[in-house]
Amino acid sequence: MSKDHDSMPITLLDQLHTTGAGYDVIRYIGLPDIFGQESPTLLYFMGKNLSRKLEIQNVSDIIYAFEKLGWGHLELIKEKKNELVFQLMADSVVYRLNAPLNTEFRLEAGFLSESIERVKERSCECREELHKKIHQVEFTVMFTD
Repeated sequence: MSKDHDSMPITLLDQLHTTGAGYDVIRYIGLPDIFGQESPTLLYFMGKNLSRKLEIQNVSDIIYAFEKLGWGHLELIKEKKNELVFQLMADSVVYRLNAPLNTEFRLEAGFLSESIERVKERSCECREELHKKIHQVEFTVMFTD
């Protein structure tokens, strides 16, 4: 990528559209076939890298990106000194959680981790917890500094 394309405005996401089925096939079938057990780790770092490519300046930009990327509605539900807790809900989350595939949310966790790190200017990591019965994903961003 040339220097002119290192960072893209977040509004670029308005120009992209997909139904997501092809994306999910690549993500849940193709990548694990190629990368095996390393797939979740690679997805996490792919999410971090994607965040670095977008001009994210605040939590609202992160929420907007989640919506535009088709990942669902992200909501900040708890903010503590060393931790942020988000919920992710959407029809797409319900479909993914009910799919007969080994679904995960590592790409989203990596994206959220890097985005929060850039917004808050603090090192952090993110873990996700699936709540299949209520069709939501909870992300906990923990500051490590």
